[in-house]
This record gives sequence, structure tokens and C-alpha cells, in this order.
Amino acid sequence: MPEVTKIEREVAYLIVDSLNLEDVDPGHIDPEAPLFREGLGLDSIDALELALAISKKYGFKLRSDDKNNTDIFRSLRTLSQHVEQNRVY
Repeated sequence: MPEVTKIEREVAYLIVDSLNLEDVDPGHIDPEAPLFREGLGLDSIDALELALAISKKYGFKLRSDDKNNTDIFRSLRTLSQHVEQNRVY
């Protein structure tokens, strides 16, 4: 598995905690694996809940109508990079 950065670790724990993924170890989430469908198996409701958790923790909004959402939510790595670039706190 690829090396995980500090922000990727933080976001992995946020994903598991905010979505109540009891059977998922945040330390074992591959940062390059897809978050949806074949990866973690998240769905659109999970995306909304995760966006809210990110907004509360990092102080910026992820909009549902953003044309880049597919790229942003592609993997733990892409989501973490977006958080790192846009975080307020």
C-alpha cells in the first residue's frame, strides 16, 4: 500500500468516524483506492454526510453542484489533497 500522509490519515479517520464504518480500519484504507462502488463502497448519501463532516472540521463547504466532485471524491488521496488546499482551520 502507498505511504499515507498526515492529512490522509486525518481524513481516513474522519471518513470512518462520520460514516460509522465500524468494520473499516482507517489505517488500512488505501489512499489511492476508490471511495465509491468497488473501493470503500460509499454512496451518494455517504458523500453528503462526509461533505458535512469536512465542512465542520475544516471550515469550508463542498458543494453538491461542483463539477469537480467526481475528481475530489475519487480516493482518499484526492479528497485529502482538496482538504489540504481549502481548509480554513
